[in-house]
Amino acid sequence: MSSAPSQHDQPLGLTVHNLPEPLDAEVQLASRTRMGRLKMLAVLLVCASPVIASYLTYYVFRPEGRRNFGELVQPQRALPNLAAQTLDGKALNLADLKGQWLLVSVASGACTETCARHLYLQRQLREGLGKEKERLDWVWLVNDAAPVSDALMPALKEASTLSVPPTELAKWLSPQEGHALEDHLYLVDPLGNWMMRFPAKLDAQDAAKVKRDLDRLLRAAVHWDKAGR
Repeated sequence: MSSAPSQHDQPLGLTVHNLPEPLDAEVQLASRTRMGRLKMLAVLLVCASPVIASYLTYYVFRPEGRRNFGELVQPQRALPNLAAQTLDGKALNLADLKGQWLLVSVASGACTETCARHLYLQRQLREGLGKEKERLDWVWLVNDAAPVSDALMPALKEASTLSVPPTELAKWLSPQEGHALEDHLYLVDPLGNWMMRFPAKLDAQDAAKVKRDLDRLLRAAVHWDKAGR
């Protein structure tokens, strides 16, 4: 005689789980790939944001009424791979100057009155930056074979003085219409781009306006531009 079924005796249940369809797996893989790329792009944007912000601050979102004394160069022109030579005969590529703000003058080695005034202003403007002066180099590009006077050497101790081929130099820098290269000071940013040209025949009063431009640019670039190459 068979016993009555116990309340614990239950029929065995079997559950069948469907395997993922190949199309679903491909969709999930594509989604993960897309998310990975978006995350990588976000990281790159975060790294580049200080540079982008500084340029937007200076070039785009400038308060109404602010005016540059210097003329912005559009499009900017990168430092060329141009053979140069120091006063003591060492070979150098002009592109090697990249990494600092550069305040540049151009003149014959004979150094006329305009040349001497520019060299003086370059030195004074750099010193006027105070603790920020290490972020800017002043550069004299000698565009002929005339020797530099020994009397100028003490004043050039902190300058970068380089002899460069005049024809090649003229392919990079250019003056305002009606002027010569020697009439201006030029500003190059740490990325190696010539980006500003100051008016011809600067005097002491103009120097204050040049310094104002320099102060603004250095403030705008403070998050990504550091002293020293």
